[in-house]
Amino acid sequence: MIRSWLRVLWERSRPIDPATATALRDRWLDLPLGVRTPAQLIGRHTPGCEGTHGVFPRCNLSCTPCYHAREANSVRTDVEHTVAAVDAQMALLRRLRGNGQHAQLIGGEVTLLGPEGHARALEAMERHGRKPMSMTHGDFDYDYLERLAIGPDGRRRFRLLRFAGHFDSLMLGRRSIPRPRNEADLQQARRTFVANFRRLRREHGVRFDLAHNMTVTPRNLGQVAEVARSTMELGFGMASFQPAAHVGNPRRWRERYADVTIDRVWAEIERGVGTRLPWQHLQVGDPRCNRSAYGIVAAGRWTPLLDDRDARDLRTRDLFLDCCGGIDVARGPVVLAVMTARVLARRPALLPAAAGWGWRLSRRVGFWGLLLGRPRAMTFVVHAFMDAAVVGPAWDALERGQVAEQPEVRAAQERLQACSYAMAHPQSGRLVPACVQHAVLDPEENLALRELLPIVGQR
Repeated sequence: MIRSWLRVLWERSRPIDPATATALRDRWLDLPLGVRTPAQLIGRHTPGCEGTHGVFPRCNLSCTPCYHAREANSVRTDVEHTVAAVDAQMALLRRLRGNGQHAQLIGGEVTLLGPEGHARALEAMERHGRKPMSMTHGDFDYDYLERLAIGPDGRRRFRLLRFAGHFDSLMLGRRSIPRPRNEADLQQARRTFVANFRRLRREHGVRFDLAHNMTVTPRNLGQVAEVARSTMELGFGMASFQPAAHVGNPRRWRERYADVTIDRVWAEIERGVGTRLPWQHLQVGDPRCNRSAYGIVAAGRWTPLLDDRDARDLRTRDLFLDCCGGIDVARGPVVLAVMTARVLARRPALLPAAAGWGWRLSRRVGFWGLLLGRPRAMTFVVHAFMDAAVVGPAWDALERGQVAEQPEVRAAQERLQACSYAMAHPQSGRLVPACVQHAVLDPEENLALRELLPIVGQR
C-alpha cells in the first residue's frame, strides 16, 4: 500500500508532463525566428492559450462590433452538441499540447447553456487536463452561478471557477442597463459580477479567478484609463483590452478602427494604473498581437513581478524558463512540495535566485503593503486581432507554403505563425489561430451549424 502511494506521488509530482514538454519543444521550433527571444514564453513556458469554436454561437446581446459571423444567431444553443464538440476539441488539444493548459469556453454567450449544460462543458474540459475559463457578458444572477457550482445533491461541482466577464459600452441589451452611454454606466454591473463570486466563496467555499474584457474603439478609447483603474480596485485578476478589428458581421461595424493601436491602448492603461507597465521582458507570441504586464496590487498600488531594468531579475527569468518552463503549479500541497523539492534538487541555484528575487519584490511593493495591503496578482493585457481582409490572403498563402509579397500580408503571416491562441479541428487533426477561425472559418462553419441546429420558426 505504501509503495503504491509513493509511486503515485512520484508520478504526480513529476515537474513537467512529457507530452507538455514535447508540445513546448515543437511549438518553439514552429515560431518565426524573429520572436524566439529570451523574453518569449510561447514554447518555453506554455504552448499558448486555447479556445472552443462552433459550440454555442448564439448570443443575447448586440455588440458593435461583433466578431461572430452573421449567421451565429440563427443557430440554437444545444447542450448535447456543445458537450460533444467541446469533448472532441479538448481531446485533440490534449493530444497535441499536453496537460494543464488554459482553455476558454467561448462562442456566443455561455450562460445560454443553462447551469447544468454549462457545468457539463466545464467538466469535459477538466477531464482533458484543461483549465477552463467561461467567457460571458456577465449578465446573470447569483442563482445561476450557484446552480452551476453546486450540484442538485448539494455538493460542489468545482473547487475553482474561472470566468471572464466582458463589459463595455459597445454592448447593447444588458438587463440592468440596456444602452449604456459610457463605461462608467457599467460600474455597478462590474461590481455585482465580482460580488456574486465573493458570495459563492463565502457560502460554499468555491474559489474564483476573474478576468475583465473590454473592446476598444475610437468611441471609448479615452475611457480605458478609468476602466483599468476600476478593475484593479474591484478585485479582478486580469484586465484585458482588445482594440477592435473588422472581423465578423460587417453590419455591426460603426467606426473606423485603424487609429486604435496597441500603443495607444497601452498608454491609456498606464495612465489609469498610474505607473509604467513593463512588458518587453515577458512576451507571449508576437508583440504586434499581445502585450502583457504581470504584477501585484497591494494597498491600491500596482508593482511589476519583474523589474525589466534590473539585470538580476532578468537573470532570474532566464534561469526559471530554462529549468521550470512548462511546470504546472496547480497541484495539491503535498504534491507541490514534493515537486518543488525535485526541482531544487536538480537545480539548486534556483533557491538563492528565488530568495533574491523575493527580497527585491518585497522592497518594491513595500513590506507594509505586503502585510496590510491585501496583495494579490493582477495582469494587464492587450490583444490586438487582425482585420479579416488581411487574414484571408495571409492564411491562403500559408496554406500554399508561400511568403506573401505585400508587406501587410507578410506581416499577418508572421503574426499567424506566432499566434498564442489556438482552436482545435478534430476532423482534420489541426490547430488554427483564432484570427483564422473568426475571419476565415466561422462563416462557413455557422452556415453548417444553422442547418444542423436550426431555430424552429426562423428562416
